[in-house]
Amino acid sequence: MAVAESAGLGPVLAFALVGVCGVGAQWLAWRLRLPAIVIMLVAGLIAGPATGLLNPSRDFGELLSPLIALAVAVILFEGGFSLDFHRLGDAKTGVRRLVFIGAPLGWFLSALALVWGAGLSWESAAVFGGIMVVTGPTVIAPLLRTAKLARRPARLLQWEAIVNDPIGALAAVLAFEVVFTLRSNLPMGEAVGHLALGIGFAAAIGGAIGWGIARSFSRGWVPEFMKVPVLFATLLGTFAVTDHVLHESGLLAVTVMGLVIGNADLPSYEELRRFKEHATVLLVSGVFILLAANIEIDQLAALDWHALLFVILVVLVARPLTVLISLIGTALPRNERLLIAFTGPRGVVLVAVAGLFGQRLAEIGVADGLRIGPLAFVLVLVTVIVHGFTLAPLARKLGLANADKPGLLIVGGSRFTTALAETLNKAEVPVLITDPNHAHLIRPRANGLKTFYGDILGEAAEDKVELMAYSTLLAATDNDAYNTLVATDLAPELGRDKVWQVPRQKDDRERHALPTQLGGRRFGEGRTLENWEKLLSEGWRFRVTRITEEYTLTQWREKRPKAKPVMVVAKSGDLRFVIDPAEMKVEPGGRLISLLPPEAFEEETTQKAKAGEKPSGQPGPAARIP
Repeated sequence: MAVAESAGLGPVLAFALVGVCGVGAQWLAWRLRLPAIVIMLVAGLIAGPATGLLNPSRDFGELLSPLIALAVAVILFEGGFSLDFHRLGDAKTGVRRLVFIGAPLGWFLSALALVWGAGLSWESAAVFGGIMVVTGPTVIAPLLRTAKLARRPARLLQWEAIVNDPIGALAAVLAFEVVFTLRSNLPMGEAVGHLALGIGFAAAIGGAIGWGIARSFSRGWVPEFMKVPVLFATLLGTFAVTDHVLHESGLLAVTVMGLVIGNADLPSYEELRRFKEHATVLLVSGVFILLAANIEIDQLAALDWHALLFVILVVLVARPLTVLISLIGTALPRNERLLIAFTGPRGVVLVAVAGLFGQRLAEIGVADGLRIGPLAFVLVLVTVIVHGFTLAPLARKLGLANADKPGLLIVGGSRFTTALAETLNKAEVPVLITDPNHAHLIRPRANGLKTFYGDILGEAAEDKVELMAYSTLLAATDNDAYNTLVATDLAPELGRDKVWQVPRQKDDRERHALPTQLGGRRFGEGRTLENWEKLLSEGWRFRVTRITEEYTLTQWREKRPKAKPVMVVAKSGDLRFVIDPAEMKVEPGGRLISLLPPEAFEEETTQKAKAGEKPSGQPGPAARIP
């Protein structure tokens, strides 16, 4: 039986290659601590125009445009779903200004930059200028973590990106509807009516379906195990039906649907949020690889000095003017305004939406619509690289950066956590102790430690605790259930390898053991908080020991056979608790935090006395605790 020859990979192999390239690029970016979008761009260009291995137009054929459209619909739904108006905190005023003033102004200035700089027609500039309102929530979050910004400017930049994500897409949809209507040569009255009908229809359908989903979830009409499938199927159905009934209304409908569901205060919000984040990572990487691979070398070669002028106008003129004008009259300090004004990285959403609308514009006869895709890639690449390398130095220059060293967030005030925090302060590690019980913070406050009174999972903590300043968490209250809840809830945000918990009472018994996905990592050979407290009451004290080439870990073990290692501060500043002392590793330059028995300090005092040294009178942090 002869096998027919077919050009290209075919849809199945091409789909697999897109997935491998997209997810692989994101993983490699995580390992190299680089912006994922840069690695994805390189991967797409290598797989596409550089080698010709992947040609989306050839390999997917007529499926390409629907695939990208569905992926963009899910991405825009995610943007609307992420916009929870109750969580803006003290950045609310600035975000409101950047949305109601900044978005229209940024749209106008970006369109001017496209016309005067890139030489686009007003039709393409209006559509692309609307998309450029998006500042890239998938890009700004990693940059903020790396730069360790102060809480308010970080929150403002993050929420501006989240809020403007759907707004930029909506602006593009509206601009495209205007262009499409005018190109259809309808009378002005009929054109305006058609546009109003499209906006009203999409908003009404999206709002109604969003309200219906929220109501059915909150009333228990949908079981927990079906909520995610129902949401996803409804999302796809809403986009497909509205877009079929009224062309180009689907994107607006799913964005409004996401806004309604995201602000419905659903008890299943976290499960839905994590699902849409996972789906968005897959779709964003896939769309980006497809669009990058679909760019032709001729299109990239056609970019001349106009593209460079366009990027310069956006980065140095349009973005700063938009922010500075929008924030006039607010209480934000000048240094925060300047930082925000010169920080505006664009991300994958911009490229995805721009690529989609560029093709749509070309289909209705706007010749330079195909230039939008390459210009979007250039803008994203330049802004990500520029801001990726300048945000941290600029924040330090303006006094808006937190401590460079990773910190420890301790949940639970006690004798043990207070002594540990004081010891870490001696080792120059930032520490914050939080507790929902005010009485538990008396001891840490008396010892001059930084504290927060309140529930770390509450909305007040989101406004007042700079979570990005702390790389590691220790749940160590006297309530095992609360420790497990805190560790489980914050593990996805901080990383499960960075969330620790004091072992629970009876944790070693089979009927009381919890599955591994609940709680944090246990340490200290199974010692509970009560065990640690007992050691301190018996006179054990914390000590910081620097491990060097001359004083190795082996020598420390020989000198301190009874010591109980608690924590290791690596030379890089990374923090990790000791699970099993026998398997503990400390590289030269690192510091070991351990508990020493009373006789160790008595022996040390005796040796100093024999050597003629004057006792310091400072027996250790734990001994000063009342």
